[in-house]
Amino acid sequence: MTHWFHRNPLKATAPVAFNYYGVAAGPPASKICSDLRSSRARLLELFTDLSCNPEMMKNAADSYFSLLQGFINSLDESTQESKLRYIQNFKWTDTLQGQVPSITEDEAKEVHRSLKIAAGIFKHLKESHIPKLITPVEKGRDLEARLLEAYVVQCQAEAQEVTIARAIELKHAPGLIAALAYETANFYQKADHALSSLEPAYSAKWRKYLHLKMCFYTAYAYCYHGQTLLASDKCGEAIRSLQEAEKFYAKAEVLCKEYGETKGPGPTVRPSGHLFFRKLGNLVTNTLEKCQRENGFIYFQKIPTEAPQLELKANYGLVEPVPFEFPPTSAQWTPETLASFDLTKRPKDDSTKPKAEEAVKPVREPDTRPQKDTGCSIS
Repeated sequence: MTHWFHRNPLKATAPVAFNYYGVAAGPPASKICSDLRSSRARLLELFTDLSCNPEMMKNAADSYFSLLQGFINSLDESTQESKLRYIQNFKWTDTLQGQVPSITEDEAKEVHRSLKIAAGIFKHLKESHIPKLITPVEKGRDLEARLLEAYVVQCQAEAQEVTIARAIELKHAPGLIAALAYETANFYQKADHALSSLEPAYSAKWRKYLHLKMCFYTAYAYCYHGQTLLASDKCGEAIRSLQEAEKFYAKAEVLCKEYGETKGPGPTVRPSGHLFFRKLGNLVTNTLEKCQRENGFIYFQKIPTEAPQLELKANYGLVEPVPFEFPPTSAQWTPETLASFDLTKRPKDDSTKPKAEEAVKPVREPDTRPQKDTGCSIS
């Protein structure tokens, strides 16, 4: 899984005790606060638990957010906000300004689905919840529309990489692989464009990743398009397509070096040394040499000066975000529970607000670096 070597750090959050002394005036309110505290702690633990699977994460997230709904929305499902909407402030780090072994088919499906779900979550937050935040989003911060759009599209692109790897392993038609690679390159280009107006000091490394992936999958597209042309006895055009693949692969090599030298959030790696990258280089070279031999012995076709236009459209395998909705409000929230919160007894100094100097500790992420680069083969 060294394909997905760029990751911004996990977003850390300041502790929230949900202690509302005086406000939580009855047992139901105290129970809600206690359950919120424990379910939030459990959810945060899972972010760094290597034994966590998607079902565990979903159950923990649903448990926490179903309880949190009572602090956000009215219990009668109207458009009104909960009376507790402003009782708690949250604080996070900002990820910009502030590799695993060979995987099985079932694991590949899990990665594919998880990335589509992630895209759906980012899309849902961007469209439905970020506009409702009490504190306006600052430009260039994690919740800003440009960054969320980049996350949505990057998740789609990375999920599609699983589709491409699977299509190659099953030896699907080169035309389909070329079309999928072209669509994936376009995704990466779109994600890069979303970040283009951000301050380079914060976005440069991320953009290098997106740009090199765009070049990498454009090279893939031209390589497999060349195979399609050769199968149609268009050997001259096939050679020109492979030459273009060679050019984009060389660009990706340069960007790999620049990525490793660029400072910013994300790991320090040498992507050009990863097996998945080297395999494409060998494929382009071998396919080009084959086309040149065939043209010298059989076809004798003239090589066009202009590269073929990639007007490829994949009819299968395209990734769309999985629609996401927060879980329903927990059954623990009843009118009686809400009534047991007495906001008139809230401390006047509003001590629930985080202090300006309070620091949020970064998330200590587990070491998932592979001991051996297997090239992300899907068996």
